[in-house]
Amino acid sequence: RCFMSSKKSGKRTLLMSVLMSAPGPLILGVGLIFGRSSTQIADFIRRTAELLGIIVAFIVYMMTADEDENSDRRKRLERMSNIFVGAMMCIGGAFMIGLALFSENTEKGNVITGLVIAFLGVIANTIFWIKYTSLNKKEPNAIILVQARLYRAKSLVDTCVTVALLSVALMPQSEISYYIDLIGSVIVALYLMWCGIKTIYERAKG
Repeated sequence: RCFMSSKKSGKRTLLMSVLMSAPGPLILGVGLIFGRSSTQIADFIRRTAELLGIIVAFIVYMMTADEDENSDRRKRLERMSNIFVGAMMCIGGAFMIGLALFSENTEKGNVITGLVIAFLGVIANTIFWIKYTSLNKKEPNAIILVQARLYRAKSLVDTCVTVALLSVALMPQSEISYYIDLIGSVIVALYLMWCGIKTIYERAKG
């Protein structure tokens, strides 16, 4: 009974992850019409890549939840799903570094939309991080474990994005906000790529 409850909880949590992550890229995409902060653009790319990873993880979890945990098919699908999630992290991070270092656009515009999304992301992603960690302790699962790692990264990254965009909103023309925005983008990108590489390495090795 506890095992079945954990599986149902895992499905609900993954579904909620998809539903709550889906509006982010859309809202940020609209927000980019008014604001061109490199951190905000990078955050849009990052959230889009992560959403694809979460959707794939949800589909694979639904396909394998009722299978024996030692079955070859389940292990293969879980490995492919988690490698895909790691790849999305790396791709998002690579785009962010390129944009932050080589973008010539200095006009930031209105970054309030991105700031609000990032702040709400800190709260929501921290909750999901705690939830996935708890689920994996009750019933270890490769997909749930990687989602816990993903949401840990997302919560820390959103904290960094919030600080960077807040500095742009409060001091839009200042040199300090420019460097905070630039450094924020690079930190977000490097951390995301590190998590992605670690996930790919562990899953490919395992």
